[in-house]
Amino acid sequence: MARQSEIHRTTGETDIRLKLNLDGSGIGKINTGIGFLDHMLEGFSRHGFFDLECVVKGDLDVDGHHTVEDTGIVLGSAIKEALGEKKGIKRYGSFLLPMDDALCYCVIDLGGRPYFQYECEFTCERLGGLDTELIREFFYAVSYTGAMNLHMKMLSGINNHHMAEAMFKAFAKALDQASSMEPRTKDVLSTKGSL
Repeated sequence: MARQSEIHRTTGETDIRLKLNLDGSGIGKINTGIGFLDHMLEGFSRHGFFDLECVVKGDLDVDGHHTVEDTGIVLGSAIKEALGEKKGIKRYGSFLLPMDDALCYCVIDLGGRPYFQYECEFTCERLGGLDTELIREFFYAVSYTGAMNLHMKMLSGINNHHMAEAMFKAFAKALDQASSMEPRTKDVLSTKGSL
């Protein structure tokens, strides 16, 4: 069964079209209007082996907040929809990812209860056209609309670009692991019988 989703979300602030295939080959076609966010999502797609198409038209004349947050909302919704009933998935994933000086640890539980823990301090306000404070908003939105328990911790890092890239790639690898199929179970991985 194909684990894919397609979402079109329009508000007074953004218009987002997103397609996601969890069982893809890492092909990303991204245009959010923010070049650095495009770069991060392309890395997410490639390193998680997710096929991702994302086109965003946001009110960048105001600032990047709505574009970044709403993209996170839609991506989280797409992940949740593509997972369906979550039968047979591993559910948990973790990855410790180095990116030169940066070292990021990401842990995910796709158990259906949203929670977000984030530990990262950037030393610059912007990376290209992306406000670094919006990286937290992006992952917060993904975790809550995706109904996942998401912990992200930057263990070390000097270069802010490397730190951000480590976060997106660690998230991709942990999500790939958590969403992958576990051949030893045909149902959901829970004593409750549902996720």
